[in-house]
Amino acid sequence: MRPDLSRRLAVARGDEPADLVVRGGRVLSVFTREWLEADVAIVDGWIAGVGEYAGRETLDASGRWVVPGFIDAHMHLESSKLLVDEFARLVLPLGTTAVVADPHEIANVLGTDGVHWLIDLCDEIPLDVFFMASSCVPASQFESPRRSLTPGDLDALLRRRRVIGLAEMMNFPGVVSGTAGELAKLELAQHVDGHAPGVLGRALNAYAAAGIRSDHEAYTAEEGRERLRAGMWLLIREATAARNLAALLPLLAEYGPGRIAFCTDDREPEHIAEDGHINAMVRDAVAFGIPPEDALVCATFSPASWHGLQHLGAVAPGYQADLLLLPDLERFVPDVVLKSGRPVAEFPRAEVPDWVRHTVRIGAFGPEMFRIPWNGGPAHVIGVVPGQIVTDALVATPPTRAGEALPDPEQDLAKIAVVERHLGTGRVGLGFVRGFGLQRGAIASTVAHDAHNVVVVGMNDASMAAAVRRLANRGGGIVVVDGADVLAEQPLPIAGLLSDEPHDAVIAEAHAITDAARQIGCTLEAPFQHLSFLALSVIPSLKITDQGLVDVDKFELVELSA
Repeated sequence: MRPDLSRRLAVARGDEPADLVVRGGRVLSVFTREWLEADVAIVDGWIAGVGEYAGRETLDASGRWVVPGFIDAHMHLESSKLLVDEFARLVLPLGTTAVVADPHEIANVLGTDGVHWLIDLCDEIPLDVFFMASSCVPASQFESPRRSLTPGDLDALLRRRRVIGLAEMMNFPGVVSGTAGELAKLELAQHVDGHAPGVLGRALNAYAAAGIRSDHEAYTAEEGRERLRAGMWLLIREATAARNLAALLPLLAEYGPGRIAFCTDDREPEHIAEDGHINAMVRDAVAFGIPPEDALVCATFSPASWHGLQHLGAVAPGYQADLLLLPDLERFVPDVVLKSGRPVAEFPRAEVPDWVRHTVRIGAFGPEMFRIPWNGGPAHVIGVVPGQIVTDALVATPPTRAGEALPDPEQDLAKIAVVERHLGTGRVGLGFVRGFGLQRGAIASTVAHDAHNVVVVGMNDASMAAAVRRLANRGGGIVVVDGADVLAEQPLPIAGLLSDEPHDAVIAEAHAITDAARQIGCTLEAPFQHLSFLALSVIPSLKITDQGLVDVDKFELVELSA
């Protein structure tokens, strides 16, 4: 018997004192969804028992609720724009003690070398970060990453200790139709996350029959119900741009938390700082009318159960002592966070090697790259849906001048382009988008799911070119320009995705670029999150990549002319 286990059992029996006893609180049993008036005995970072215990130290929890640490069931670290150590500093005080991350953002830019580097960084922080091996790099044949990940690459990642399964299978048409490449990936792992927006009926049956047992892309109650009936876990998402919690909470009220877990997917750092993380989802669920016990299970035991993290998600004997002391069951902001039985101490800042920088390669670039020759007539237009990452497939007639299609503020019609930035091919996809409300200037970003080429939306070609050149010169990030003037920017020098600054500075920059976007007319909440998803070719209905417009419903490229 291991010495640490022997000691844990001695404490559990009451033969030895615990290292720490949390006393006087009401302890949540996630198994019975009841509150216990009991002590929690902790030894060597693990819970030895729940009952009546003595310890060398005592933590007074009188008047507070003792619950497990929160677990994010599916997220992308890169969407926080923070290095993982800064992300941990932001979310640990909010009660998030573990996350399950899909690193496909950095994989699209830096390949498996970038993923291994990110995994290694997690060894130095108190936040438990588990990974799923990114299954779809690229997300589809319509996207252009630095290079594709092969089944051999995925197999190597799956051998890492922190990697617990295969990440979201985004090429849902390929899975449903049984293409050889997608089936080969599914052979690599038993634990597989899903991604199947809008998939229902027999197509969903086929997707689930492939062995995929979760989905975070449901955005209607009908979609969520079908996934539960198909035996899938419903991961309810509340991201910055994709907000599905309110639409899906009726399913939690109807069926309970047995197969439902909470996740943030893509949440901006300013959103986390101002609103919260997983704790905010619990808060909003309870405000909706969900019993606190059910909401807390969705944030703790359910994600641990789905991902097979058998040592997490409960305040019970034999579980890791990740505990939160909550002063109330309304705000869900902890007074105390214990990680492995101890308050979170200072930890070192991440070191960043030079090879993860300098990833924007586009060569010479001028306004002529954005010219759209046009003989008149209607065009396919991407319609932004506020609060969602799905888009509408619209049709509008752009004004013309000298045989060229132009943006039109009267129609809320802006130009959009995606510029390949990994290999310097010069390839540019051009189109139109409605929903930003821009009156002048341009906004651009190297955060453009999932291949993370440069995406730019603007009202004139000169501003668009200036924005792209600025990002190339800075090594990536987000920028707002008006003509040749840079109104605000957020440098993201690490893979064009992450900042090397403290989270307070990153949040201040985020506010500055949002304010600058409003100055040039933008009316959209979270404009840069919406911008970043317009290039994701596996989210309905109309998207754009460097290869052109993608009709996601038909899963094919379409001409700009309608």
